[in-house]
Amino acid sequence: MEEDNYLANVYQRFPVEIVRGKGAKVWDINGREYIDCMAGYGVAIVGHCNDRVINAIKEQVEKLLICHPSCYNDTRLKFLKKLMSVAPNGLDRVFLCNSGAEAIEASIKIARKYKGKHGMIAMVSSFHGKTMGALSLTYAPKYRKSFEPLLNNIRFVPFGSIDKLEESIDDSIAAIVIEPIQGEGGINVPPDDYLPNVRRLCDKHGILLIFDEIQAGLGRTGKLWAGENWNVVPDIMCLAKGIAGGVPMGAVLAKHQFMDALSIGEHSSTFGGNPLASAAGYATLEALTSDGLVDNAYKMGRIFKDGLLSIKERHKIIRDVRGLGLMLGIELRFDVKDVLLDGIEHNLLMLYSGKNVIRLLPPLVIDESIVSNVLKTIEIVIEREEKRRNIYG
Repeated sequence: MEEDNYLANVYQRFPVEIVRGKGAKVWDINGREYIDCMAGYGVAIVGHCNDRVINAIKEQVEKLLICHPSCYNDTRLKFLKKLMSVAPNGLDRVFLCNSGAEAIEASIKIARKYKGKHGMIAMVSSFHGKTMGALSLTYAPKYRKSFEPLLNNIRFVPFGSIDKLEESIDDSIAAIVIEPIQGEGGINVPPDDYLPNVRRLCDKHGILLIFDEIQAGLGRTGKLWAGENWNVVPDIMCLAKGIAGGVPMGAVLAKHQFMDALSIGEHSSTFGGNPLASAAGYATLEALTSDGLVDNAYKMGRIFKDGLLSIKERHKIIRDVRGLGLMLGIELRFDVKDVLLDGIEHNLLMLYSGKNVIRLLPPLVIDESIVSNVLKTIEIVIEREEKRRNIYG
């Protein structure tokens, strides 16, 4: 691909050139149609070129594109009011930025400033971003090794083990940072009592609880916020990916006493909450809350997962199926690369999550007929992989 002559060689790339998208489908430069279960790594959460988002962008682009947060702006205010109307109870202050990694960076500073401590606990198999602070909380050595030393006093404990977590707590710990469902780490869903127990541990030891809902939030799991699945509200919550329907945006929501620890000038973002992203963000929240997309994620997720479990029963190559809503993982017994490439040949775009997990993050506008087509295609490519490896059910 000609693009490789210019772009930094830091992405694992698929052999497809996408030029157009609508809803849960995209088209390549040759006009070939694909069902998109990548969705820009979950960004196209309200569908590609969602009508609400497109109309909001068109209206805003002729009014004002940039307004630094040192000045007030009507579109930003409209978005903030909408975000606060649906935010988890008590998370009443917002910092706006441009990406998930930036949101994590801000949350680190908030926690360290408020607590006056620098220790943090993250999870084995966690992924929080690749900037230096976020990378410090990201587990995989393949991301970390070349850039050490990173932030010190970061401890990793097994995801789902409350005993190991409590053993790691001492007086130096400011916060526990956790994805309610691990995305990059393999679509790992915690035991039912885990997050409530993490909340209790934080309260017991006076530690801040930070949720990374960058991938799992905004309706992805069939609840608007992933923490709702366990009735747990964090002290700080990081958002990004689909929050502005495809326009770059990140956000940190926090209880005011924690956010207010930051003084003027201690943290900022030139483009954070710019009018274009704010207009798109308002339209995205409208789509999620007014167009039934969260409920659809729950319903389609049940159908999707049941279908995948049925396929698993027929194919030994599948070790596990897991996830909530439209955040699903298929763990295979082998590397998924060939299955993903075969999916492209069969007009289906899927993601990896580690070497042996297929990650499915379709837009929440997906319907039952598309889910059915995806399931048929997945079974076809699974069967082909089994034959290639001479494995038979």
